[in-house]
Amino acid sequence: MHEETKSFNRNEQNYNQNNKGTEPLKYHYKIKNETPINIKQTLFSGQSFLWDIYDNDRRLYSTIIKSTPFILSEISECEFDIFSTENSVDVVAIPAFICHYFTLDIDTKLAFPENFSQLYPELWQLLAPYFSLRIMRQDPFETMISFMCAQGIGMHLIRKQVTMLRQTYGQKRSVSFLGNEVVLYHFPTPEKLAAADPGLLSRCTNNNRIRARNIILAARSVAEGRVDLDALCNPALPLSELRNELCRNGGIGYKIADCIALFGLGRFDAFPIDTHVKQYLKEWFSSTTARRSLSPATYLALDKEARTILNSDLAGYAGHILFHCWRREVKELRTF
Repeated sequence: MHEETKSFNRNEQNYNQNNKGTEPLKYHYKIKNETPINIKQTLFSGQSFLWDIYDNDRRLYSTIIKSTPFILSEISECEFDIFSTENSVDVVAIPAFICHYFTLDIDTKLAFPENFSQLYPELWQLLAPYFSLRIMRQDPFETMISFMCAQGIGMHLIRKQVTMLRQTYGQKRSVSFLGNEVVLYHFPTPEKLAAADPGLLSRCTNNNRIRARNIILAARSVAEGRVDLDALCNPALPLSELRNELCRNGGIGYKIADCIALFGLGRFDAFPIDTHVKQYLKEWFSSTTARRSLSPATYLALDKEARTILNSDLAGYAGHILFHCWRREVKELRTF
């Protein structure tokens, strides 16, 4: 359910007349959904590094999706406002696009088997506040490069690197919101990153030249059509083939490939495994496999094991809810 209103007022009009390079957020949609979503948990759960906090107290968040600037205002878990410069994205009306983007079509509890709450009653209770966490359907290339920045570092540093990439190589956009200028940056195109100088790009990768080089090579592969991300979105493609295709690129292993599949290619069956996932499989599900070092063989064994615990088609969806709960409730980590 949604209502459309115009967000323009006289102050906004005067502001834009005096700031010709600034675009108005002309469209305002109020989204009222039966399916709950915790916006902040969703945006800052480690699946995306492209949303910025515009005003934390007022729960306002900003980004650019598919060349369209957005500001989102969280009202409650069942209501939020969207402000945008356009009334559609890829000919899809903004409310329908946003609901699809935030996977409001999915019942998150269905990611777990029917008897999960009986088998793991204490864990089910611990998970209760996290069922409003949503996986987003993000752009494949943006997700690919973002997670190539994510190898072996904390989320704060990942976000810093991705932000530097956007500010250094992405197009700047200025929009007006409530009489103020909001500066946003597009994610750089494959062509832009493909042409980047490795030394300069390494400034955006914590001076990691190997990572910078891998990002440039991956961008070239996409720009030149050797990696067809649209084809990899095909849900009929076996997950193992998808993973292996992504792993042909330097800097992408099983975990990064599964993150790209889950968050960028709509493959909710992909189950990324890192140290935190390995830990919760050991502690919450008594996995003996999780006691081993995380070699490629162990990774695949844990992947198979997780599908006996969770609903296989949504294993990655459930895994991300478990991941976020583990980090916050057990590790008491708050930085994303």
